Amino acid sequence: MEQDRLLQNITLLIGLEKEPSEPIDYKVLHAEPKDGYEQQLIEYYNDGNRIPAYLLIPECHQHCPAVLIHHQHNGERHLGKSEVCGRAGNPLQAFGPALAQKGFVVLSPDSICFEDRRTGATGIHPLDNDGDFLQYYNEMCYRIIKGDTLQRTVLSDAMAGISVLQGLNFVDPNRIGTLGHSYGGNTVLFHMAVDKRISFGCASGSACTYKNRMVNNVGIEMASVISGFNEQYDIDDLVKCIAPRELLIVSADNDKYSKDADDVYQKAKSIYEYHNSKNKLQHKRYHGGHAMTEERFGYIVNWFCCHIG
Repeated sequence: MEQDRLLQNITLLIGLEKEPSEPIDYKVLHAEPKDGYEQQLIEYYNDGNRIPAYLLIPECHQHCPAVLIHHQHNGERHLGKSEVCGRAGNPLQAFGPALAQKGFVVLSPDSICFEDRRTGATGIHPLDNDGDFLQYYNEMCYRIIKGDTLQRTVLSDAMAGISVLQGLNFVDPNRIGTLGHSYGGNTVLFHMAVDKRISFGCASGSACTYKNRMVNNVGIEMASVISGFNEQYDIDDLVKCIAPRELLIVSADNDKYSKDADDVYQKAKSIYEYHNSKNKLQHKRYHGGHAMTEERFGYIVNWFCCHIG
């Protein structure tokens, strides 16, 4: 099938070779009660690398839907899982508590070189002299030199997070989703494309083609630097790989990072129609810029609850 070949070719370009793993065990480092849920600081391993994360467990947890939330970067690599869980940073990135209070199990890991996965620092304090940026930049460069990609590491770690959720006996394995804004939204699009265990997701502030970015001199996030990718493929091809699963694309007309989101939506719509699932691909367009707003935040939370929860 054309969709299967597309996915296979994209997976090979990224450098992903292994299939999603079996359920992964984790260790609880700390737990504390919150309003309507328990917050656990946990750690687990993927390819020998330690991944710290917050796991939010609703008070009533039986056969729950679950969401893996990918954090943004906003030029602040000292913030990762803590911002998603409302412990630091922008309150409008705190999707974790909002969804946990609605009955979702939430997993919020640090991506490579963010927060507690930095080599020169831990916690939520930035390094001086652009040290956080330079570490992330070097991780990209070192991989490209070896014929590897930073995206492969990001996605391998993301798939490990889904394996953690699948191992929880109170999570419904057929209702595991993912969510992210900006860098997190980019990760959602790649992650959903390559990991069919994810049944629903929302990508905010991220659906912009490589072509549009290059024409308009817009930066490309370092994990999205994949040699040769744009010679054959673009972001709409990722969305085609996601079909027929539920996907909400959130964009804004003055957001350069989701500038041509409607074109992405239109190009991918036909494959959803082929699967008789045209209503499962949705695009919500706002007036405004890149930053998350209260209106968008509320819409996303309600979308998860109404369509999935």
